Amino acid sequence: MASGDPSADHSLGQRVLREHVASVYDTYRISTLTHMVFVVVFGSIIYSQLKNPSLLFWLASLLSADIYVYFTPRWTPQRPARESAYWARKISRMVTLVSMITAVVPWLIVPYNNLPMTSLLMAVVVGSCSRAAQSLWPLKSALFGYTLPMALGLITALAWQGDGLHLFLAAAGAAYLLLTLRAGIGQHKLLTESLLLRFENEALAARLGEQIAATERASEEKTRFLGTASHDLRQPLHAIALFGAALENELRDRPEGRNAERLMRAVNALGASLDTMLDVSRLDAGVITAVPQPVQLDALFLPLNHTFSARAEHKQLQLRVRASGLWVHSDPQLLHRMLSNLMDNALKYTAQGGVTVMARERGDSVWVEVRDTGIGIAPEQAGRIFEEFYQIDNPGRDRSRGLGIGLSIVQRLSRLLGHPVQMHSRPGRGTLFRVVLPAAHAMAGGLVPAFSADTGEVLASQRKAAPALPGRVLLLDDELEIREAMTGLLRSHAIDAHAVADEADAAAALQWARREGRPFDLLMCDYRLADGVDGLDAGLRLSLGAGEGAPDTPLLLVTGETSPARLQRVRESQVPVLFKPVVASALLQAMAELAARKPAAQPSAMDA
Repeated sequence: MASGDPSADHSLGQRVLREHVASVYDTYRISTLTHMVFVVVFGSIIYSQLKNPSLLFWLASLLSADIYVYFTPRWTPQRPARESAYWARKISRMVTLVSMITAVVPWLIVPYNNLPMTSLLMAVVVGSCSRAAQSLWPLKSALFGYTLPMALGLITALAWQGDGLHLFLAAAGAAYLLLTLRAGIGQHKLLTESLLLRFENEALAARLGEQIAATERASEEKTRFLGTASHDLRQPLHAIALFGAALENELRDRPEGRNAERLMRAVNALGASLDTMLDVSRLDAGVITAVPQPVQLDALFLPLNHTFSARAEHKQLQLRVRASGLWVHSDPQLLHRMLSNLMDNALKYTAQGGVTVMARERGDSVWVEVRDTGIGIAPEQAGRIFEEFYQIDNPGRDRSRGLGIGLSIVQRLSRLLGHPVQMHSRPGRGTLFRVVLPAAHAMAGGLVPAFSADTGEVLASQRKAAPALPGRVLLLDDELEIREAMTGLLRSHAIDAHAVADEADAAAALQWARREGRPFDLLMCDYRLADGVDGLDAGLRLSLGAGEGAPDTPLLLVTGETSPARLQRVRESQVPVLFKPVVASALLQAMAELAARKPAAQPSAMDA
């Protein structure tokens, strides 16, 4: 047995023995009935030929033994495995009893020197031994108990006669007995080994299933923990960002404004780290969907070069982003994020030399390669680099080297877009990441817009003029700090902001504003409200017109939620959403766009 645990070996041995017992008892009833009929027929034939009264006594004894075997309590599948040894011994004793009674009959037939009867007897014994070898070999004790007495009775009775013919028949019987027992032992060994292998495989499969279940539970717990921790961190950070943005706006032209700017840079850096974790949840939830289109790689490479050139120069590295004139079929924003993460990773792990980004056409595909001269990746680490939070050569978790999620996002985007990512690396020599994309034909008369390296949004130079900010905004949030921070920020931008803590107050405020003829231009609502109230449902109810002819109020959802299930629900609702901590510029832009839309039209989902 493979296990080194004695208790496990004992349990496995009991299961194997139980299968052996079940195999033997499977034909118990029919075998006994068949044997009884055969005994009657065989006994009648030999008695009619030899007229020996002893045969009748033998026949009665054998039938009595068969009746006892038939009616005695027997094993059933309901018997526990620990009783298997008892039932194995019991059936071995019973078949041995039948065999010992049968062993008497050769001494009653052979001495008559009746060759036809002797031949019939040998045929019966050989047939019985063959049947035993097939039905009793799962239990060696039963096989030996049934075969040996019967066969030895025949062999000794033949040898006792002493003449050449009988001695020859005895020798042939002995040879047959040895071959039969050898075959039975071999079959028993094969069956035992196959059962052991089967049960060990079942045990391995069970342990594997437990490990898979444990891994899945750990992954779910990790997701829940990240979601809860991220949400709890986002709430105060969101308030800090709003207070800081308001402060920065008020101190813009004063010397103290520099400290406000530094504060907001730190807040934005922390928000970017949380957004990175949010991206993983959004990708897992299916919230982010790809919109493939022809993309000019040179138009995508240009903002990437602008984004990372200063960082490369600071590290005294060479950054080469080579134009190619090639077009691919992909989602420009998501492809930008993939390449940005790969370039960020390359610069992070390169101390000297440089990073090269280039594209090459290969048949119907285009290879976009990000090559660095960094520390490289050892073969044993290659399988882990796409795991969340795994970083090479960063045991101290240096914050300046990020969270270790960039390549995990690359892998998720690769699956979403259908762009395989290949990696080749030599420790100490550098690493090559290759993204395989489908080639596309060049579009006449236009380029894809350039994207911001920080947000992936269209650059300001290519945006349309920003719409005006809404005049009046109603905020529904259960946290006092958020209400104060948001109203402070909005009022610093000349927006009349009114904040409430629950749905009832929000409904009253909306009705009052409509009666006064000064309705709110926008309703802003948090996803998680007090007492488990769903902010999405509450916001949808409030945004509907309160009476005949009353227009709907545009709804903007603001949340720190990262749960994949909830993110998917938000996406399906088609309500625009911003994720905490909200950057002031993104908040103001979203508010302006919503307020500029027709009141009756509810906007589609947008990513912030």
